[in-house]
Amino acid sequence: MRKRTKITFIITGISIGIIIGLVVAARFDFYHPIGALDSAYDISGTSFEHSVEAVARVVGPAVVSISTERTEKIAAPRMRRYSFGGGPFEDEFFSKFFEDFFGELPEREYKQSGLGSGVLIDKQGYILTNEHVVGDADKITVTLSDAREFKAEVKGKDKRSDLAVIKIQGDNFPAAKLGDSDALSIGQWVVAIGNPFGFALHNPEPTVTSGVVSALHRSLGRMISGERDYGDLIQTDAAINPGNSGGPLVNLKGEVVGINVAIFSTSGGYQGIGFAVPVNSAKRIVAKLIEGKKIVYGWLGVIVQGLDEKLANYFGLTEKKGVLVAKVLADSPAQKSGVKEGDLLLRFDNLEINNVNALLKIVGNIEAGRKVRLELIRDKKPITLDVEIGARPDNLEELGESVLEEEPSNSWRGLRVTEITPELAKRFRVSKEEGVLVVEVRPESEADQAGLIQGDVILEINKRGIESIAAYRNIIKEISGDVLVRTARGFFVLKESSAKEQ
Repeated sequence: MRKRTKITFIITGISIGIIIGLVVAARFDFYHPIGALDSAYDISGTSFEHSVEAVARVVGPAVVSISTERTEKIAAPRMRRYSFGGGPFEDEFFSKFFEDFFGELPEREYKQSGLGSGVLIDKQGYILTNEHVVGDADKITVTLSDAREFKAEVKGKDKRSDLAVIKIQGDNFPAAKLGDSDALSIGQWVVAIGNPFGFALHNPEPTVTSGVVSALHRSLGRMISGERDYGDLIQTDAAINPGNSGGPLVNLKGEVVGINVAIFSTSGGYQGIGFAVPVNSAKRIVAKLIEGKKIVYGWLGVIVQGLDEKLANYFGLTEKKGVLVAKVLADSPAQKSGVKEGDLLLRFDNLEINNVNALLKIVGNIEAGRKVRLELIRDKKPITLDVEIGARPDNLEELGESVLEEEPSNSWRGLRVTEITPELAKRFRVSKEEGVLVVEVRPESEADQAGLIQGDVILEINKRGIESIAAYRNIIKEISGDVLVRTARGFFVLKESSAKEQ
């Protein structure tokens, strides 16, 4: 009896051990390791694989495919453009004769199609997407993951943020939850969902890719973004391919944290870098987009530049924090408040300004008409100013520089410059006739090391205005040591030459 009891006890102990082992294995997921991920990502003890599956299952039905169609009318070219090898048929008289006899050729219509993605943000059929996906469309068709098709209308769009809201008729649609993009951290896992190549795959179900947040607050620059403000983007290595634009970037909680907007590659295909607009940018304006209201951004009216080590040393700063005012626009809020070129902006509305993008984001999010305080340094002394933020004007023109070679002056610290005449100003698209134009920068010279380039317009040296070549020559004769040069692009510090100019 005692022997049977002992055997029963041993068997019971082994069984309990097996059960405990299975529970522990399931709890810590030994078969599907999740590496360094912790509870901050709210995966509730499941594996990374199961988390991505759950995100796809929950958010996928809210992701839609958007196909667009735009009809463009193009006038037929004039008859003389079809002449053979020049000759009399290019003459205006003969062109007029053919047009009178045959009549004007009719306009031809060309239909352009596009494809993108979007995400349903409520059950009434409102869809958040990119402005560039639907902005110029005459016809918009939305396909849900269950293959249902709907005609959609644009409720509101904003080119600057590259966001738009469209609507389909109906109710009780699956909708995704908007998260908090400010809570993102570099290295966090995210999932990109969209419909790349949907027109070729003939499959309405969205594509799911995963990756990490590679970087935050990225800027694509105006060369790529044009009129759009791609200055505060989420960068991810989750694959984003053509057609993904407008689809959601989702965290492992199943919350939308970004709207996929662009890929950066040499071929137009996926090469490891994708970008998304932070969802908090969308949350600030989505209600106005639904109502069809124009999105108004705050405006200070300055052109600013970041600090390099030389500029920081010149202003006696231990850190490269703040931005330098390179230009104050006429009749702008900045000019009315007393901001001057050469001021160093350190804090804005009690927020620290670490770089140019930080200032642009802060100003853009402030409502027009609100008064804020600026903390800055002028002539190496701290001052404060109060400014009333204005509304950003439409179609702000960008200043451009050009290169020319017209009777350059003698070289100074590696620079050769020329006077700007009205003809040259028009020819090279220089907006003002003041200043002098840089036509040559000697390699490895002080000017080259400072960052000046051919085509820069020099406006000031050590805060003394340059109105002509004569003024420029007089100033450079009198100064020595390190000098602060203001150009149309911003400020530069030119070190004192270690050898005489030849």
